Amino acid sequence: MSPLPSEFAESALPSRRLDGAWGLLLAATFATWMIGDFDQGAARMPLAAMAAVAVITFVKGRVVVLDFMGLRRVSLFWRGLLLGWLIFVLGLVALAYGLGL
Repeated sequence: MSPLPSEFAESALPSRRLDGAWGLLLAATFATWMIGDFDQGAARMPLAAMAAVAVITFVKGRVVVLDFMGLRRVSLFWRGLLLGWLIFVLGLVALAYGLGL
């Protein structure tokens, strides 16, 4: 018998998928730390480092929205709204970074 009520059992993600998503988030966090910290890589190639961190941030945000928030199987409207918000915020960060150079 499932530990979840029947109305939630169908929408619950398998723990293996969530474990994989968590591992991806952990690896992506480590990668962004390495970009910023390893031998001052961000200071030598600021645009490449910023672009890499932005892409990793988008991937992490997408994993959180689709897997941890459980929006993988909902309507396109809700997925688009949250992923669009993520793209909008990353665009504002990139614009602020570009204006600061």
